[in-house]
Amino acid sequence: MKILMVFTSHDILGNTGRKTGFWLEEGAAPYYVFRDAGVDLTLASPKGGQPPIDPKSDLPENQTPAMTRFKKDVAAQGVFANTRKLDDMRSENFDAIFYPGGHGPMWDLVDNQDSISLIESFYDSGKPVAAVCHAPAVLHRVRYKGAPIVKDKRVTGFANSEEEEVQLTHVVPFLVEDELKRLGGRYEKAANWQSFAITDGRLITGQNPASSTAGAQALVQLLAKQRASAPTAA
Repeated sequence: MKILMVFTSHDILGNTGRKTGFWLEEGAAPYYVFRDAGVDLTLASPKGGQPPIDPKSDLPENQTPAMTRFKKDVAAQGVFANTRKLDDMRSENFDAIFYPGGHGPMWDLVDNQDSISLIESFYDSGKPVAAVCHAPAVLHRVRYKGAPIVKDKRVTGFANSEEEEVQLTHVVPFLVEDELKRLGGRYEKAANWQSFAITDGRLITGQNPASSTAGAQALVQLLAKQRASAPTAA
């Protein structure tokens, strides 16, 4: 299995003057789900190199086992520090694409034409697309057969109530939950901060940081199912 993980390169939280980026758990946990499953993994971002880590994601109260593992893993840190350029990535070189969240993607990936075209290329060729937390926002301009990719799909993503709790409702460009609904997605959610991921066909979405492991596991399972059902050569 070959999976492309796409990270944000954006580190400014709207007009607050505070730093943002990707949420560390949402990078580390899927990274290890994929690595432990034997996935051939490539990391990319719009600017390449080290994607910014949201400093809030590394506060003591937000530590997780995957983050602890990552901080002891010099090789993994080196992989994250050297992401490839997003515009060099091609869907034919991978089996699936996965977007970790954090607030950063809300600014540099939601309207990024390289990202939009890449997702459409994956999906049009029958390959899974997965995104967790704020990252389902990257789907908002992605289309499939002339309609929004999320239309009539069961989807989830960072809930309005979660955005309210972190007091960023009026900072983000739009609310993930509202946008998924506006596009015709059948939005579902669990209680705030609880793990919740949905697989609908080739589209996988996770609600929040706690859902990053479940979202990554769902992608591995879907790829295994696709492989098992693929016709074998005579």
